[in-house]
Amino acid sequence: MIKHLAEMGTMVDRALKSIDGGQQIDRDEATRTIFQRIGVFLSDNRLGPDPVNYAFAYRVMIDPVGPLAKAVAALTDGGVRLTKRDIMALGGDVGNAPVTPVAEADRKAGEGLVAQTQMQVEGFQDLVMAMRSETRDFGRDLAAKADAIRESSGAGASEAVMRITTAMLDRVQSAESQLEAATREATDLRAKLEEARDNARRDPLTDLPNRRAFEECYAEHLAKGDAMCLAVCDIDRFKLVNDSFGHAVGDRVLKAIADVLASECDGHMVARYGGEEFVVLFSGVDMAAASDLLEGARALVAKKRYRLRESDEPLGEVTFSAGLTAAGPGEEVGEAFVRADRLLYTAKADGRNQLKMG
Repeated sequence: MIKHLAEMGTMVDRALKSIDGGQQIDRDEATRTIFQRIGVFLSDNRLGPDPVNYAFAYRVMIDPVGPLAKAVAALTDGGVRLTKRDIMALGGDVGNAPVTPVAEADRKAGEGLVAQTQMQVEGFQDLVMAMRSETRDFGRDLAAKADAIRESSGAGASEAVMRITTAMLDRVQSAESQLEAATREATDLRAKLEEARDNARRDPLTDLPNRRAFEECYAEHLAKGDAMCLAVCDIDRFKLVNDSFGHAVGDRVLKAIADVLASECDGHMVARYGGEEFVVLFSGVDMAAASDLLEGARALVAKKRYRLRESDEPLGEVTFSAGLTAAGPGEEVGEAFVRADRLLYTAKADGRNQLKMG
């Protein structure tokens, strides 16, 4: 990878520097060369051409044998592609990255649910107000007729009581029907809100909790003072799977490994953090027990021999590397995550398919 970046850099240098008698070559050619090399870099890592990614790629291309390029080469060795988190860790600013189509769709779906909820709440309020008005009118009618009964006697009084009783029963039945409808509507609304809340915290591909749910779970344990261990897991050479067999196969690999992690670490929070990366939050166990659970999952994944369901062609060995650390008392999730993430990269650098603890 470093050699590849160096070759790119040489071509850029030739486009930017004097190569014949100190004469500057065509600046348009230099610009085209830089654009081409950045485009190749973004394409190889499946990064969109947004300003953040472009600026990061430019920094790599401008010094292809520098520290940043070497760090990128170490991360992507073996076909692993860069992620937004990698770019952020290496100094890229993702804070102003544009909204993706998926994020925009999620935002619009959320706005639609909010609008629907608002309409249902307003309808429920109207129903309650109408029932209050109905009850108030009924009370006035009942009081007036009660006065009339007191002033009358005999058969007339009995008929008046019957009429009031019948009217009372009719209105009570009407009120019960309206309350029943309002209760059903409120129950439906509660179910929709609960479903939306769950969807916002769940990864649709693996059906695991997502990063938001993981961070909320960590915060809950932190508030209670629980002891925690945090693991960051990343599928080894996942880009090769996508490039060789397609993203549909890559998705099935993600789902398979998610299932193993969830099964072997049952009782603990297993979440998809993003891309080919998973996190496991162990609570109520020490590092040794957490390590045993995670090692069991790693060994089980490593010994499986996956095949393509369409052709029964061997997919090859699929493994993951992991970093495991104990969260300190009162330590925020970001601090523990960074430490586990560094251990993960140590595991990658030392040959992959292993767990590093610290």
